[in-house]
Amino acid sequence: MEKKLSLKLLVNNKSNKVLFGEAGKDFIDFLMSLLALPIGSVIRLLTKQNMVGCLGKLYESVENLSDSYTQPGHNKNFLLNPLMPSIPSCPNPLLLLENRTNSQSKNMYYRCSNSSSHYYVTRIKGSLCPTCKFQMTIEVPYVFLNNIENTVSNGEGGFVKSVVTYMVMDDLVVTPMSTISSIALLNKFNVKDTGVLEEKVVEVGMKEEIH
Repeated sequence: MEKKLSLKLLVNNKSNKVLFGEAGKDFIDFLMSLLALPIGSVIRLLTKQNMVGCLGKLYESVENLSDSYTQPGHNKNFLLNPLMPSIPSCPNPLLLLENRTNSQSKNMYYRCSNSSSHYYVTRIKGSLCPTCKFQMTIEVPYVFLNNIENTVSNGEGGFVKSVVTYMVMDDLVVTPMSTISSIALLNKFNVKDTGVLEEKVVEVGMKEEIH
């Protein structure tokens, strides 16, 4: 079942315009996590045909490049389907990528399969060991000790705290929500009659995230 996030919108029914969104920690964590999205994943999600500029063509060129032209131990998948950087203590990973990650775990590293005395590690399974040139295929899990300590101490992970509600504007400006900020926005939008305002709760899933 697809995971979805809730977002409460304040809508002006008279002008049919969304004034702002009211969001909790889970939505804000997702929104800020977009900044960690690798460009290869962005192209893959938007599709290379719909990508603005020449990046779609570059992505297609890598797709079509024969393995005979790449360095030994390198995999095109590293560029076409890059691993997400590990997000500290984040219990809600990017919904955009939760069903689209490759088979290599983002928290998994690999060491040389020839000898345990070689201490090199890599995030790309099958890379060649710099010492003996054997493939690096032995899994080495990576544990974020600081992140675990933080999660235990405050009971939550992610980027922002859950002690407040956050306001999200249509240009993606995010600020902590308060009565004063809400009133200021109503004045900014020249709302004189609060009777025209309506709260609507929407769910954000894969389709909405891409668009």
